[in-house]
Amino acid sequence: MELNLLDLVPVRNREWEELEDRQIIILQPKIRNPWLARWLLPRMKRPHYRVKLDTFGSWVWNRCDGRKTVKEIGLSLKEHFGETVEPVYDRLGIFLNQLEQSEFIQFVNSNDHSEVQ
Repeated sequence: MELNLLDLVPVRNREWEELEDRQIIILQPKIRNPWLARWLLPRMKRPHYRVKLDTFGSWVWNRCDGRKTVKEIGLSLKEHFGETVEPVYDRLGIFLNQLEQSEFIQFVNSNDHSEVQ
């Protein structure tokens, strides 16, 4: 069975902070080995890399809640920002794939997304 990106549901995998201007900063642990992280991260002054998203990225991040499909996110993105996000699905697909490759999100099948919450 072939999967369509528009039918998938993005789910966040990382902690994040939201600034007063609604911009998102994703917190990526500097040490990802579970054993080392347990011992070293609490002792580190800055245990996370801080990845700051732009306005569009922050807006999309807030909708990667495990309930909305990529298609629904794209429709609301276009509705909110208008023509400035065109071509919306090309840009959204590239951005979400970058988030997935960085392990900031994972995709689940829209039929299974009721389990993720």
